[in-house]
Amino acid sequence: MAFLNPDPHRLQEGLLLRELHHRAADGVASAIELVSAAIIRAEGAEAKAALANVVSLLHGHAEVHRMLVQARGEALIDAAAYVHGLGCAMRQSQLDPMKIQLILDTERVPLQPVRCWLVGLIVHDLIATAAKHACFDARCGAIKVKLARHEDLVNCVVLDNGSRPARSDSGPRLRIDNDVAKSLGGRVEQGFGSEFTSVVLSFPLTDRERRAHRGIVNRHMRLTRPLRAKAAALVPRHPSSAPSHEADLPLAAEPADALGQLLSPPNRMVAI
Repeated sequence: MAFLNPDPHRLQEGLLLRELHHRAADGVASAIELVSAAIIRAEGAEAKAALANVVSLLHGHAEVHRMLVQARGEALIDAAAYVHGLGCAMRQSQLDPMKIQLILDTERVPLQPVRCWLVGLIVHDLIATAAKHACFDARCGAIKVKLARHEDLVNCVVLDNGSRPARSDSGPRLRIDNDVAKSLGGRVEQGFGSEFTSVVLSFPLTDRERRAHRGIVNRHMRLTRPLRAKAAALVPRHPSSAPSHEADLPLAAEPADALGQLLSPPNRMVAI
């Protein structure tokens, strides 16, 4: 039986990365202990509350750091759950203190561990960059992350309601994110308008990921089929037996889709 020897260079990189994560985690833990001890010694409710807020922020940063540790093993990871966990940690560590709302709209997308981790790295950087560089003016700051699968492609959109003039410093970060996206076989594109900026990460699923997603869809259909049949049985057979006033109701206006024209030629920039 033949065994494939692992790439020693890749193994060394993995060991160094885990060591760096371990040292950073130890540093944050030590800072939490020091500030927690300072709370006990502090005099006055205001000082104690301020230090307690620092501890909360540090816990948030520790959770973000934990989420961004490179995944190990072979089991597929639900990218939706991963992005939700990362978003919650970023709310605590960065967004809530800045009064920026984070909206997560995700659907289940099973990904291989390393690929899910790479998506997390990009999403984290895009959210952090939007929070740092977006100019919200008098608007309440908001960042939305939408993760969806379209046939064999995964699209992850990070949209914020900040204006474009403050984005001059984000170009190098976008190029780095696009380099990471290339390792997924995908790319990153930026779109913008007068009062929004969006970055779209798009990449294809692997064969294994496609098979897993088909399994999820099939299970969902089997579970929902009896419910649909039961709901159909409750619908009256004759329209006259159940008078409806729907015709008297005004048609709801379709909401403006800020993403609909996002990648039109006048509003598109491709990171290279």
